[in-house]
Amino acid sequence: MTFLLSVLVFSPILGILLLLLTSKQHESNLKMFGFIGTVPPLLVSLILYQYYASGASLADFTIKNNWIRFANLSQYDAKLFTVDYELSIDGFSLVLVLMTALLSSLAAFASRSIKKEWKGYFILLLFLEIGMLGVFTAQNLVLFFLFFELTLVSAFFLVGKWGFAEKEKAAYSFLIYNGIGSAILLLVIMILFARAGTTNIQALTHIITIGGVPTIAPISASMKYALLVGLVAAFAIKLPIFPMHRWMVMVHVEAPTPIVMLHAGVLLKIGAYGMIRFGMGIFPEQFKSVAFYLAVLGVINFLYGAFMAFIQTDFKRVLAYSSISHMGVVLIGLGSLQAAGIQGAVFQVVSHGLIAALLFYLVGIIQEKTDTSFIPDLGGLAKNMPRLSGWLLAGSFASLGLPGMSGFVSEFLAFLGLFKSEPWLAAIGAVGIVMTAVYMLRAVMGITFGKENEKHEHLTDLNALQQIPAGILLLLIISIGVYPSLLGEPLQRTLDAIMIGIGR
Repeated sequence: MTFLLSVLVFSPILGILLLLLTSKQHESNLKMFGFIGTVPPLLVSLILYQYYASGASLADFTIKNNWIRFANLSQYDAKLFTVDYELSIDGFSLVLVLMTALLSSLAAFASRSIKKEWKGYFILLLFLEIGMLGVFTAQNLVLFFLFFELTLVSAFFLVGKWGFAEKEKAAYSFLIYNGIGSAILLLVIMILFARAGTTNIQALTHIITIGGVPTIAPISASMKYALLVGLVAAFAIKLPIFPMHRWMVMVHVEAPTPIVMLHAGVLLKIGAYGMIRFGMGIFPEQFKSVAFYLAVLGVINFLYGAFMAFIQTDFKRVLAYSSISHMGVVLIGLGSLQAAGIQGAVFQVVSHGLIAALLFYLVGIIQEKTDTSFIPDLGGLAKNMPRLSGWLLAGSFASLGLPGMSGFVSEFLAFLGLFKSEPWLAAIGAVGIVMTAVYMLRAVMGITFGKENEKHEHLTDLNALQQIPAGILLLLIISIGVYPSLLGEPLQRTLDAIMIGIGR
């Protein structure tokens, strides 16, 4: 059973091998093998979910093997300065792994729109999936960092090679900002390793929170605060938090549609995952001290993103700033330090992943058919493309938090938590909920109704095949909105551990 997590993470290699053995000229085979490579992780993640739903423990899948030893201190403790190959999964990781595997398959399906060099494209896409799955299952910080870097390198080439007009500028911006975040994260990991002699997440949590364990060098209270600030800064760039957000807008506008689906759906969520798993998990006491400032930053993100989305005339930029705004909800929930708020933040991680993937998939199709995402040029699409307009309207309802959809649950819980802890701050932030409805409906109505553009009279609507990804994503969005326990139950144990850690 312990081999299953390794199969989950590395099974896309099967697709990579098939692609390497296929000629560059066989377009249909390359596209088929690229999609097939994403199927094994999806099947394994569904097996894991079924196993968990039956009441069994996910700890049965934990794997740990000797990997690297940096010093011989066996006379003190054989575990010191060793980095093991260790993968594990809990309810929180399981939800993110499921979302990653599903969105990777849908992105590979949507990659039918890629026009050139399919072999290199799909190989990088599968490496990106390996990195994302590894990030959510790694059990030590070194392994997490290696998988994290794999996502950066893969995404850099995918954006820079297969993106739109300013793809190279977007790719380098992505690399520079995220490279700074990686450097900060690596520094924190090295200090922890040098002081504690381990990067195992559970061991570090025990050392920092409970203490009583001899370490190579003391970790003072001030150093704990400095390490937490470093972690928050590293993951804040990834989330991103204002004003470190410009790179993300460029990537969302210039990257190819399938990569934007993964970037908005999964890669941004690594920032939130890191804050929750490492920030709140390893440094709970210190996190309580910075929680209020995170909540303030969350409100700023929420309002700033909503305002910027409102004044945009390009639909891709509307969605990009909408993502910044919705990541503010994650900070609002975490900063509240309330059970409801933290639950809302975790819900938002998953909910926004599904909603953003749906909306970017649809805007990608619009741009492919019309060669533009400029809203004033897209009026009246509902006349010739009623099915696409319907999916777009449903996606916008999910994004603005309509009851019965996942966005409503996450925003309601996050703001409920903040109203309990900081009511005046929550009241200010709640203005953003109204702004979200205004900018999203304004953009979608401008595209689907209004004056029709004569250039688009010949457009054909979505066919059955093109509606499959939209149907799957919307079904999940509504399922979580109608029955939140579908998501809440796997997350409950993680939430309980967080609340115990912060003493609530």
